[in-house]
Amino acid sequence: MAFAQGATGADSAAHGPEGGGASYADAPDLRWFVFALFFIFGGITSLNDIVMPKLQELFTLSHAQANLVNSAFFLAYLLFSLPAAAVVRRAGYMRTATFGLVLMTLGCLLFIPASSSATFGMFLLALFVLGAGITVVQVVANPLISLLGPPHTAHSRLTFAQAFNSLGTTIFPRVGSTLILGSLAGISAATLSGPALDAYRIEASRTIVHTYLGLAVALLVIAAVVWTRRNRLQEEQEQSGSIFHPLTLLRRSRFAFGAACIFLYVGAEVAIGSNLVVYLAQPTVWNVPLETAGNYVPFYWGGALIGRFVGSAILRFLSPGKVLATAGSVAIALLLFSANVTGNAAGWALIAVGLANSIMFPTIFSLASEGLGKRAAEGSGVIATAIVGGAVIPPLYGSLADASGSLAFALVLPVICYAIIAGFGIFARRPAVAG
Repeated sequence: MAFAQGATGADSAAHGPEGGGASYADAPDLRWFVFALFFIFGGITSLNDIVMPKLQELFTLSHAQANLVNSAFFLAYLLFSLPAAAVVRRAGYMRTATFGLVLMTLGCLLFIPASSSATFGMFLLALFVLGAGITVVQVVANPLISLLGPPHTAHSRLTFAQAFNSLGTTIFPRVGSTLILGSLAGISAATLSGPALDAYRIEASRTIVHTYLGLAVALLVIAAVVWTRRNRLQEEQEQSGSIFHPLTLLRRSRFAFGAACIFLYVGAEVAIGSNLVVYLAQPTVWNVPLETAGNYVPFYWGGALIGRFVGSAILRFLSPGKVLATAGSVAIALLLFSANVTGNAAGWALIAVGLANSIMFPTIFSLASEGLGKRAAEGSGVIATAIVGGAVIPPLYGSLADASGSLAFALVLPVICYAIIAGFGIFARRPAVAG
């Protein structure tokens, strides 16, 4: 994928991955713009970790039912990623980003009728639309940041950008925990019935609505700013093929393995993060109220934040594949430790998995995308489709926890995911051949 020099006439240059040359007028300025997109969609996604236990309490759901929050949200990646890549090919990055932000705004506004009806299904619909908008923005952001610099630093650059994603996932849950989990903390839906239960659900869900209304206003402002930059880039895109043409990239073993690992990574990360509040609140772990446990979710995502800033430096000197294999092995060790102990150690070990997660997504993405050239946007669409792992693996985790009666035993599922990811790191430890 190539970009001609921008209209300002500046001569700063950047080169896309493996032959996808690019020349940008204000590359540093554009990088910070993309960093902001990572911050936004990361933070909003992490709010699911706070909304899920709230809805679980309001609607007295099982672990498997509660994890449908993730299914509704991440199902959007399966349905919208390839269409989003097609829109990028025809409309360009900035116009597509604007569309994604507007769609995110609509998803936030749908929390209003969801609260009014006080039905779980309406909340799932709102989360699905919100996930669709985030899907579009993410399909834009990942290849764009890879293009804003030389190929040999693409791994480091994407990891640094993902650090801003982690900054959002660290800040948003802390605020969300106070706003959403802190309200009406002395009342339990399990003790109510009939009109009293309906009234409680409507009143309690209003705290969720107020949070997402604030986000809707902010998103509209950002969408307007992005629209003013819609002509900043002159883009040369791969135009051939149908909407499903990007799937031909799966014929490349390295790319296919990487896409599968994105599926597994997102599924494992979301399964742990979304169930972390309930896991920590267990009598055998920390035995604390949900609101207190929710205050520690930012530590999980904060580990990823720290790890990504550090990892962006490490990846400039060490093999990305070997670093990925090491991170996967550390995650496995932490999960097994948490599952086999109790008390403070069990909780902090699970939280520490966030640190091991830090470099995984950007490293898997960049390793899988090496050599795609002008097909980078298509590759991003396919890999974004694989994020649907966040819709599949968390409900499986919840079902396994329900069947075994143990959230700790169910950690065997993310252990398997991380083992395969570590294997990909070893497989992809050598640079790909362009073509």
